[in-house]
Amino acid sequence: MVKEWQDGQLVLNQPAGHIENNESAIEAVVRETREESGWRVKPIGLLGLYSFTPFEGADTYHRLCFMCEALEEASQELDPDIESSHWLTHEEIMSLPHRSPLIKACIEDSLLNPIIPLSFLSDQFLHPVSP
Repeated sequence: MVKEWQDGQLVLNQPAGHIENNESAIEAVVRETREESGWRVKPIGLLGLYSFTPFEGADTYHRLCFMCEALEEASQELDPDIESSHWLTHEEIMSLPHRSPLIKACIEDSLLNPIIPLSFLSDQFLHPVSP
């Protein structure tokens, strides 16, 4: 988990971000986790796709949540918005306030639902061949 600044408040979140142009979802989770937590990880499966609209008329956020194996702590600076990264137990995570219901949903699903194999994700069309 990471503590990050969001709208002037320090909040707890899972490492997250955007998929860059020509980047697969798996490449993005490795990059974002390293940038935000300082850890190198190996994605081992997908928990699911989660959608959240915080209030009527707001943008809807779509989140792919991955299960990863921690490989090693990388020696690099964290993203500027990240205050710190933390390893927490399930009980600690559930007792803390969160900025989004997606956080608790993903954590709960990691304990209850089967992991979807990464082979369900296709990136074969990321780098189209020239005509």
